Amino acid sequence: MAASSAYAARQTAQLGSVSAALTFTGSYPKYKDMRLTIKRGSAVTYSATVHAQLCGMFCSPGSTGGRSSSVKVIHLEPGAEPNVVLNLFSAGAHCCTIEQVFSYDAATKTYRKAQYDFGDPGATLTDLNHNGRFEFLTADDAFAYEFTDYAGSGMPIEVIRFDHGRFQNVTRDYPGLIAKDAAFWLRIYHRMAPSYQDSVGVIAAWAADEDELGHSALVTRYLNQQLAAGHLNSALDPVQPSGSKFLVRLQRFLRSHGYLR
Repeated sequence: MAASSAYAARQTAQLGSVSAALTFTGSYPKYKDMRLTIKRGSAVTYSATVHAQLCGMFCSPGSTGGRSSSVKVIHLEPGAEPNVVLNLFSAGAHCCTIEQVFSYDAATKTYRKAQYDFGDPGATLTDLNHNGRFEFLTADDAFAYEFTDYAGSGMPIEVIRFDHGRFQNVTRDYPGLIAKDAAFWLRIYHRMAPSYQDSVGVIAAWAADEDELGHSALVTRYLNQQLAAGHLNSALDPVQPSGSKFLVRLQRFLRSHGYLR
């Protein structure tokens, strides 16, 4: 549940004996006094001012409108103990969603914090394996602005799992989702016919998905066909190039980001 006003807000969540409350004052763009409190039963096991270095100069609750909560209690890791997830926003035209995950440490009887910057795409908590454990379903923000402007940038699917206190990229565990995403980007690319104006951002996302699936030979063959047809165009050429120079840049980028095996 969540409740908020221009002055003060309290957002809460609970699962079993674990409950969490986020409190803050103020309104956009000035939020202050953000504090997260976590209880196990009636005992307070964590209470601290919210701090997220990844937010930079500005940090706000991810949800402030009263319809949803910025804090969730949910199962991310193996075992019976749920995690607390705090959603934060750093503001800016295309930035940035920060997820903080709090895990109970029985040795110290308090919670350890880890955080991840999901950039502009943000993330959706989804139980992809239908096993009661949730993953972060997102897209790779590294593709934003890489080959063209933001509006023309495609961002391939990513799945991030939180396990034993760490965020892990497990996208390749979900080939069906990758294939579906690749088909989506290819449809968008074909809709750009006949001019294929500013098509490089979209086809880059398709290539990344297919390379994730191990289809590098297919990607090379298809992109060479599109090059010969004059379809690989950037609206920002020569700063972000078209044609054969785009292909060189794309391959270097995909290799450096782990898409090419």
